[in-house]
Amino acid sequence: MVLDKNTGLVLEGGGMRGVFTSGVLDCFMDKKLYFPYAIGVSAGASNGLSYISRQRGRARTSNIEMLKKYDYIGFRHLLKQKNLIDFNFLFDEFPMKILPFDFDAYFYSTTKFEMVASNCRTGKAEYLSETSNKKRLLDICRASSSLPFISPIVYIDKKPMLDGGVCDPIPIKHAIALGYRKNIVVLTRNKGYRKKEKVRNIPFLYRKYPALKAQLLIRPAEYNQTLSYIEKEEEAGNLIVIRPEMPLHVDRLEKNTQKLIDLYQHGYDCALKMIQENDISALQISDNKNTAI
Repeated sequence: MVLDKNTGLVLEGGGMRGVFTSGVLDCFMDKKLYFPYAIGVSAGASNGLSYISRQRGRARTSNIEMLKKYDYIGFRHLLKQKNLIDFNFLFDEFPMKILPFDFDAYFYSTTKFEMVASNCRTGKAEYLSETSNKKRLLDICRASSSLPFISPIVYIDKKPMLDGGVCDPIPIKHAIALGYRKNIVVLTRNKGYRKKEKVRNIPFLYRKYPALKAQLLIRPAEYNQTLSYIEKEEEAGNLIVIRPEMPLHVDRLEKNTQKLIDLYQHGYDCALKMIQENDISALQISDNKNTAI
């Protein structure tokens, strides 16, 4: 598959399994491999921000070194934030003070980047972008990463939002609909993985949002259908998939540093292998907004 101006990059979420994606994107940056369009969901959105701002290693620092130092995952955060993850740290203190996010580089980037969030009222995915407002940009990423049941709802443009993975966990069809007919898809599960299609209905939660409750019930089946579609398109040569080469022993809220380091390196190695096998190391990109791939 030849990469050109119609090539997009699709980043799945997966919580701390997204460390795999951190490794993939650092490899891409080392090889100066960028795209005219990218879209990320949940952890894919968070990783995508640092990729678009060209901050190599920033996502790894956030997901591994800062997790070990600040312990931002755990039940103690429920008392203050009603969230198992310290989002105030991740979306305020970290990007604004500890390891500042390069907003200028992000807003200047030639890549159009969208993040997926799930509208609680409609039960539909929304594909959001921001090119000038720092707070709104971080709020969109926070919404895209707010897991149902363990994170509070985030309001974007007065709309209640949760994790984009509820409604469109791997937005490959959205990328194609926008005209990006060739895509590289980064998954955080091994080939052949499928979710158990069990019904997870908690009657007392989200009673105000019946469309969201209905979507939560069919989410596993839709996810599996999307994986089947991706595998079919991959076999037809219409897209390239980078995925872990073995089943993962990393939880969504994993805190084992060595497991995360190993997964990051595996992501880097898988991306390098893909680049070499497809002979795309010569792909050129400019930071000049008047220049396309």
